[in-house]
Amino acid sequence: MRPGESDQAVQSPNVPAGGGEAPAGETQAPAQPGGGQPEPEEALGGDVAELVAVAAQRDEYLALAQRTQADFENYKKRVARESSAALARGIAKLAKELLPALDNLDRALAEAGDDDGPFVAGVRLVRNELQAALERVGIESFSPLGERFDPSSQEAIAQRPAEEEGQSGCVIEVYQSGYRMADQIIRPARVVVAA
Repeated sequence: MRPGESDQAVQSPNVPAGGGEAPAGETQAPAQPGGGQPEPEEALGGDVAELVAVAAQRDEYLALAQRTQADFENYKKRVARESSAALARGIAKLAKELLPALDNLDRALAEAGDDDGPFVAGVRLVRNELQAALERVGIESFSPLGERFDPSSQEAIAQRPAEEEGQSGCVIEVYQSGYRMADQIIRPARVVVAA
């Protein structure tokens, strides 16, 4: 203490009455006219600004959620398409492997002619079951006899002179049936075309 000062502390005008200083982090609000409370307009202005900020953040989160949902929906559709295409490729690959066996069964039945013995009946049964299994997965055979030659679904293995008028360019004999699944040609039909 300096000489001449009393033992009592001098109270500064900013220190609250009752001694001591304001707790750390708290500041004294400037005196407001009308009793120390902030004006209602100022309080509302702060609340409105806070609500606007919260609404903007809400809109941002909503837009993010909508984009994420749209991305997920697109992902599900893409995976479904890819899965369906992979399944179709697998079925087509298996069918290509089975078609030679089906052709051989057809040749065996053609050689048997009208024989209806038990062996031929068994071969016919196996052939029909194999054909039915292919049809159940969407594979159908086609024989373009009498139709105009179409190189996208037929393979010309020979050409013969036309036997009738207007027959030129048409299929006059089918050596081997073709197979397709929807619009996909699994094996083209092998045909003879009239010249």
